[in-house]
Amino acid sequence: MTRVRIAASPSYKVINMKDINNLIHRATEMKSNGMHLGQIADELNLSRETVTWILAHSSERKELRVPKDLSIDWSSIGESSYRLRCISDAMVDMILDDVGDPANIDVVIGVAVSGIPLASIVANELAAKLAIFHPNKQLLGIETTDAKGIFSQNFADVEKSTCAIIDDVITTGRTLTETVRQLTDMGAKPVAIAVIVDKIGQSTIEGVPVYSLMRTVWVT
Repeated sequence: MTRVRIAASPSYKVINMKDINNLIHRATEMKSNGMHLGQIADELNLSRETVTWILAHSSERKELRVPKDLSIDWSSIGESSYRLRCISDAMVDMILDDVGDPANIDVVIGVAVSGIPLASIVANELAAKLAIFHPNKQLLGIETTDAKGIFSQNFADVEKSTCAIIDDVITTGRTLTETVRQLTDMGAKPVAIAVIVDKIGQSTIEGVPVYSLMRTVWVT
């Protein structure tokens, strides 16, 4: 696993508007196109709190103190089916390091939206079924404990399965916590979580091991 070290203060880092203009432009464009907060946060790989801040300060033109967050742009991977396969193969390798026999995994779950193409390839490599999970932030625009996400009925049933969960970036861990809890409620057994980038550095989420190709480490 590659570790990316970022120097920052414990509570914020100062970013010049020249550096953040692109994020502001992308966020405001997405909002004007009708995307809600949860979808914008997923697209930019930022927390919803950071996106809220960006949209609120989009008209300012000065140095700003921003929430401590890191935008992950992996579009150079996502635009290439070959690169997606290479990254997905690396995820498979990490999962099998711990799980061992691919036959131990019945279903691979892709967390919408960006986890889906990765999960499709991982499922193929593991000869497993594919399931898709839409977390409640995708449905409502915010994460709330009062609503549950849904598993698409067009894909595999996860009930009582042994499964691996695939997503692109862990930002706060809330989406994957929701995923694991809902799987457990359905009698499923999640045995691995694999992502491209882990921004919080947790070794487990709800007791499920987390495997990341890269992990950010904030150096204060």
